[in-house]
Amino acid sequence: MTGSGLGRPGKKSGKMLRQGVQKLVKRRIHLPSNTRNVPKEKAECVVIGSGIVGLAVARELSLKGKEVLVLDSAPTFGTATSSRNSEVIHAGIYYLPDSLKARFCVRGRQLLYQYCSQRGIPHKQIGKLIVATGVSEIPKLNQLFNRGIQNGVEGLRMLDASEAIKMEPELHCVKALLSPASGIVDSHSLMLSLVGDAETNGTTFSYNTTVIGGYLEGNQMALHVSDTKSLGNWDGTTPLQPDLILIPKFVVNSSGLSAPALAKRFHGLNTATVPPAYYARGSYFTISKSGRLPPFKHLIYPIPEEGGLGVHVTLDLDGQLKFGPDVEWIHHVPHATSFLNRFDYSVSADRVASFYQEIRKYYPNLKDRSLVPGYAGIRPKLSGPGQPACDFVIQGDEIHGVRGLVNLYGIESPGLTSSLAIAEYVAAILLG
Repeated sequence: MTGSGLGRPGKKSGKMLRQGVQKLVKRRIHLPSNTRNVPKEKAECVVIGSGIVGLAVARELSLKGKEVLVLDSAPTFGTATSSRNSEVIHAGIYYLPDSLKARFCVRGRQLLYQYCSQRGIPHKQIGKLIVATGVSEIPKLNQLFNRGIQNGVEGLRMLDASEAIKMEPELHCVKALLSPASGIVDSHSLMLSLVGDAETNGTTFSYNTTVIGGYLEGNQMALHVSDTKSLGNWDGTTPLQPDLILIPKFVVNSSGLSAPALAKRFHGLNTATVPPAYYARGSYFTISKSGRLPPFKHLIYPIPEEGGLGVHVTLDLDGQLKFGPDVEWIHHVPHATSFLNRFDYSVSADRVASFYQEIRKYYPNLKDRSLVPGYAGIRPKLSGPGQPACDFVIQGDEIHGVRGLVNLYGIESPGLTSSLAIAEYVAAILLG
């Protein structure tokens, strides 16, 4: 921010800046309804959203010497999709060649392994088996192998059933694709490290701070900001009044599930550039360790299904086994739900029957009553049921015409793996 005469914040001035933002957004009760009387502040870079991609973007921009302010409506970083996923480092197999998902996954994986090794972030390159459990699935497995080769994924190898079962004795399959480059990571430790890097380079974080919309000021996007607590009873239709107006040089809308809804609240932005939003809940069930070694040492994935990669086996770094996610399309989502992330994250015990059915296709020895509800996440999707999967959508001014604004839409899997590569790309759009 430059409106208060602050330069690039160090630790002390960064704290003052954060307190200043939070003090301003708590003035709601004293403000007139006319936004012309709302306090205004200038800023250099504002990143909206502190999920893993927002954190990576903030870090990258701060490393480039920019003064960055990160705003998030939640009480802390990474509370939505970034903390409700499989924590898998993907190799880059599934995605159309030359797509952003393919490019960023392969590049991001390389950057992520390097970053985790340098920073001591817990991770492990345990490898993945994608399995065909019936002869009819073998052509799809061959397609994945060929696509992975096209995308530049290293070390892929087709295995017959005996080779795969030798690696994983509990596995049932007729053929498998081995991806040695796949792995797992402690996503919270990763995000904590990105926050630390960003703060070390002067980034300020303001939580419980919601961007409720914006408008064009000249050819720049001015942001309407409010204290999250003041939105608790909002019905989704009543006009919102900001507590503070920020006028940044650069804005990155990395608000994940809320990104399309927020972009539609940027008055002056051509809403035809905002893709339709779809949402799919993915539930996870865990299996009790019971003092025994987990039945698998590798990630085990079935052939992908519509909307997801299938109910697969993942392990965390403590050896805890989890299965998921499934795909449960969420229909008729109210605006307030998508905009303020009021989704239902509970795991319905009723879904467990379908989990047993899917898992036993490749793990027939799964015992009855061994699965317990784990957690759920929501995928921010750009295509719905029966539609082809969409690529990431990252729009700069060449698409929407607003200088200094980048909107990120549909950053679902492989968003975690791609995060550092996406950050490079966004910084290049903004800074050249």
